[in-house]
Amino acid sequence: MKLRDFFASKPVFTHAEFVAFLHAEGPRSVKTQESLLSYYTRTGRVLRVRRGLYTTVPPGVAPEACPVDPYLLAGKMTDDAVLAYHTALEFHGKAYSVHEQFLYLTKRASRPVKFRSHRFHGVSAPKALRDKGQESFGLTVAERAGIDLRVTGLERTLVDVLDRPRLGGGWEEIWRSLESVEFFDLDRVVRYALLLGNATTIAKVGFYLEQHQDALMVDDAHLESLRAHRPKQPHCLARISKAPRQLVAEWNLVVPEEILQQSWAEVT
Repeated sequence: MKLRDFFASKPVFTHAEFVAFLHAEGPRSVKTQESLLSYYTRTGRVLRVRRGLYTTVPPGVAPEACPVDPYLLAGKMTDDAVLAYHTALEFHGKAYSVHEQFLYLTKRASRPVKFRSHRFHGVSAPKALRDKGQESFGLTVAERAGIDLRVTGLERTLVDVLDRPRLGGGWEEIWRSLESVEFFDLDRVVRYALLLGNATTIAKVGFYLEQHQDALMVDDAHLESLRAHRPKQPHCLARISKAPRQLVAEWNLVVPEEILQQSWAEVT
């Protein structure tokens, strides 16, 4: 296998993958490794995204005009990266809006990266998952351009964006995006919500499922499982200042009227 074949099969690659390929072909000194990578970068065969991460440029394409798949970049930002939150919704084709920020879960300390118009930001998995050793719950592997990417499944993503709505793009974006999903494994949704162990998040999930009970064919048993863990006292679903709110007593949630009434739909 020649380097041109490596580049053809790796639209995005890490420094470690490049070195591993060279070693498979025969012993190479560190100086030789760096010289080769420097040469291909200088001649426009590869683009440096950040330290240790590169994207290949097809033959005959100018580096500045080379299209780059941001999902591949996000999935390679760290060796444990998992596409999550709004980025997972986009990857699954369920996001209402297209964002230029790409979010990934990681245990590694990683600075935000900007490449062209895209921004890449690593976030930690919820503490409850880390404490229980359950960070991999609800993850799936999907192939894209011959590269395996890890991404949160739709069931986990539903709960995640309700748990951390800022990372889901805000309430209107979350509602519109989730409503494009025709089917969820509701047992898995409930199991994951309970695994997080956050009463407010559990109530948010229950409230959302109840609001869409017919469309998603939600059984009362699913709602009862969640209702048993709702907050003891009223909690705010969203901290929207000066917005009229109503208490949804069944879930002990104080919900802004714009969410209850989905007022954004009136101006569509």
